[in-house]
Amino acid sequence: MDKMFFQMMKPELILTGLIFIFLIAKIANRAEDNKKFLLFANILLILNCVAGFVWTPDWSKGLMQGVLFDNMYHTTPTLILEKNILNFALVLISFLSYDWLNRGKNTSEFYMLLLSSQLGMFFLLSSGNFLMFFLSMELATIPLAALSNFDLDRPKSPEAAFKSIMSSAFASAIMLFGITLIYGTTGAIAFSDVINNLMPGSPLQIMGFVFIFVGLAFKLSLVPFHLWTADVYEGSPVPVTAALAVLSKGTFIFVFASTLFTVFPVFFGGWERMLMISIMITISFGNFMAVRQNNLKRLLAFSSIAQMGYLLMGMMGGPDYASGPTAIVYFMVIYVFSSLAMFAVVALVFDRTGKDDISDYKGFYQNNKLLSWVVAIALFSLAGIPPTAGFFGKYFLLTAGAARGDYYLLAVACLNMIVSLYYYLRVVKAIFIDKSETPIEKIKVGTLNATTMAICCAGILIIGFSGDVFEYISGFFMN
Repeated sequence: MDKMFFQMMKPELILTGLIFIFLIAKIANRAEDNKKFLLFANILLILNCVAGFVWTPDWSKGLMQGVLFDNMYHTTPTLILEKNILNFALVLISFLSYDWLNRGKNTSEFYMLLLSSQLGMFFLLSSGNFLMFFLSMELATIPLAALSNFDLDRPKSPEAAFKSIMSSAFASAIMLFGITLIYGTTGAIAFSDVINNLMPGSPLQIMGFVFIFVGLAFKLSLVPFHLWTADVYEGSPVPVTAALAVLSKGTFIFVFASTLFTVFPVFFGGWERMLMISIMITISFGNFMAVRQNNLKRLLAFSSIAQMGYLLMGMMGGPDYASGPTAIVYFMVIYVFSSLAMFAVVALVFDRTGKDDISDYKGFYQNNKLLSWVVAIALFSLAGIPPTAGFFGKYFLLTAGAARGDYYLLAVACLNMIVSLYYYLRVVKAIFIDKSETPIEKIKVGTLNATTMAICCAGILIIGFSGDVFEYISGFFMN
């Protein structure tokens, strides 16, 4: 093993090391003092995040892809960027989990499960064949199902875990059947070999591709494969809901795009139509169902379904349209900031009061002015209201959708942005305008929660006023 091996596998090796550190801490009873352990855990996660930006492979020498284990594992500058985004989101999720974890007894288990899921996500992103792809997907999914049941005192938590594991098993079975058909017709599981043996007119290969498409659609909660999402979001602890909304969805949107672009480009004419129909249905259904919700976590669940539809618009330009993948990664960065800012407030309020309905937030501005503005900025960004970053993110996604002249898709997406304004501003109205005789009392914000909110709001506003982030990301796709 040489230096290049450690540089390429650095993200996975560090996460594996952290998992063992938390395991040893549990065995040695070092996790009993929650405050000290949480400080220790957050420092480790910050160091992990920083490590993602240093000691990377030297791509300037003409090497644009690193390959290991007979092409089972590969990495590129783009994959390293995506992993760094997920590592950064992991730090923010750990910060907003502080108050909830500080009251619990299984802190080390939480981090072991969360990091195990993150490890699976990293291997999934770097998969070079279908065997590693499937095993990594299971490693990414199963720990999150266990985390959904982490709040044992709430009756909805076991229900959320059950629905999560059953839907994941169903999606995995569908995808495995699709992989079997692809293997049976190509005789290969390595992506590079599969690409060379795909035939556009083969019925079995088309069926195999459709099953793989459906399996990934389950993970992304695309309609009609979304039925698990709202119940799992509502029943899971808020930090776990944040991980599902950001880490899991972010990983699978990256994987979805790379799989369709790199493994199945020969089927582009077919999956483009499938994707266009799926996007229109997903955006419309997600937004119209969000209008009906009173529970804030269920509203965010249907909002995330709609946001996934917008993200997939970046793929409509086709494999040769570089601005599409750039827009997907760019909007995902914005989505991390916008969603986690919202979840930070929801987690704090639920931890202090046990309230998570929109009606509970009436008059919230009276006693919690700063928290109210955090919610407003986050929701304005999710709605795509300028000058927040969400406006520019959706602008670039719509531009990508217009690359091939899909004007029906653009019309549906734009009309749905008006619908989304209604339910996002409904929350803002409850906070700033509606009166309540018993508004939520002033909530004391801890240092880590305040840091999370400040970072997220700064990200939303700075990215909205600066084009440097988009230019930086586009550099990874132009090489």
